[in-house]
Amino acid sequence: MNRRNFLGGASLAPLSLLMPANFARAQNNILSSEMLVLSSYMGAAENQALPPEVLEQAKLHVLDTFAAIISGSELLPGQAALRYIKLHGSRGSQTVMASPFTSGAADAAMVNGVMGHADETDDSHGRSRSHPGCAVIPASFAVGEELNISGTHFLRAVTLGYDIGTRLLMAMGGPKFSYESHKSSHSIAGVFGAAAAAGCAAGLNAQQMRWLLDYTAQQSSGIASWGRDTDHIEKAFVFGGMPAKNGVISALLVHSGWNGVNDVFSGPDNYFLATAPSADRAQLTEKLGERFEITQTDIKKWSVGSPIQGPLDAIESIRRKHPFDSSQVVAVRIRLEPAVAKVVDNRDMPDICLQYMAAVMLLDKTASFKAAHDIARMQNPEVLAVRSKVQLIPDSALSQFLPVRVAIVEIELKDGSILTERVDAVRGTPRNPMGRDEVIAKCQDLMGPVLGKRQSNALIEASLTLESVKSIKTISPLLKKPV
Repeated sequence: MNRRNFLGGASLAPLSLLMPANFARAQNNILSSEMLVLSSYMGAAENQALPPEVLEQAKLHVLDTFAAIISGSELLPGQAALRYIKLHGSRGSQTVMASPFTSGAADAAMVNGVMGHADETDDSHGRSRSHPGCAVIPASFAVGEELNISGTHFLRAVTLGYDIGTRLLMAMGGPKFSYESHKSSHSIAGVFGAAAAAGCAAGLNAQQMRWLLDYTAQQSSGIASWGRDTDHIEKAFVFGGMPAKNGVISALLVHSGWNGVNDVFSGPDNYFLATAPSADRAQLTEKLGERFEITQTDIKKWSVGSPIQGPLDAIESIRRKHPFDSSQVVAVRIRLEPAVAKVVDNRDMPDICLQYMAAVMLLDKTASFKAAHDIARMQNPEVLAVRSKVQLIPDSALSQFLPVRVAIVEIELKDGSILTERVDAVRGTPRNPMGRDEVIAKCQDLMGPVLGKRQSNALIEASLTLESVKSIKTISPLLKKPV
């Protein structure tokens, strides 16, 4: 079933019939055609079946995000998040994953969101320059648990979150907005995606969704200073924790009866005037119900920053075609678009340091989760020796391909041969997707050390059959760390 069918045939009930009369003043606000279509779509999402291929992708992204949260619980940002919940967490029964704790929905979403982006394992969406999963999935799971929704309802809420958050950022300008505004596209897309997903989980109607967007706009935040964060804690908060929590708050405020402005995207002092005056509002609804953004979102093969994915793919491909040993390497030259290169150039954190990860790939013939988080190994003499041969070259000629992050790798060997590979479609992207078995293998590697093999496999099975689950609370015990 296509949601476009709903939009083509549905009509809005008179607003006076939707909410009590004491909310009448809020109905005097401007209501644009874009908001009318957008909010109608959002309000109907709970009851609209997903196409089979979209349903499959939704389950894979949920599983991939669970794996990111669980593995992230043992990293520095995850430990910081769990320390917060232990000392200051609110009372409630919502699951704080990979821990013995529970809390209220907003705090659970925040902590799970921080753990979801505790490193560079989670999914990413190129056209909006955002990481949807680490905000959308914690928010919709927390509200879904509180309101005891079904697995099918949860998957539809997640899919809606990916649709709304990414489209909002694309309307604002996508990567161009991100690079030029000094604001964080990741947190802005995350908070609107999280709110939409949480609102769907809460069963909000079209009118309530308009108010939800209003309160989300007031909570939209995040600046690009996260790039100076050396421990990934602030980055995890900006990408996952803050947007997940704020999205839950927007949904629960409206669910409890709050009203607001009908159209925060149009009229005086609207959101776009304040944040992106040249925004293209038409992109809010472009192919809505036809193009599902969850199918346009990457699942990473390697647990490293997105700009490093292509170079690692290229080194693996070169070695597969022309086997060589790291001792034979004279030089490695890696070309990336300048703004992309800046993100991963000689960073202090191993999983977003291109030079270090390239050296690891040359030495280990793979890039494991362990190696990507081994700070001590960054000073290993053998690694430093190989790393000194890796040169990152910012190449402005690659700017024309953005948001696709093209990578060109050239390896020079001692015998004088030069091996070259260009990667236009990274493994795990929609143009070069990983199969279900590859995603499962990745998740087993990430979750096994925390949950154990048996529980990890049970969680994988439950995630991949979510549409048959009557209550998502039934999978909550599988997300807890065994005692």
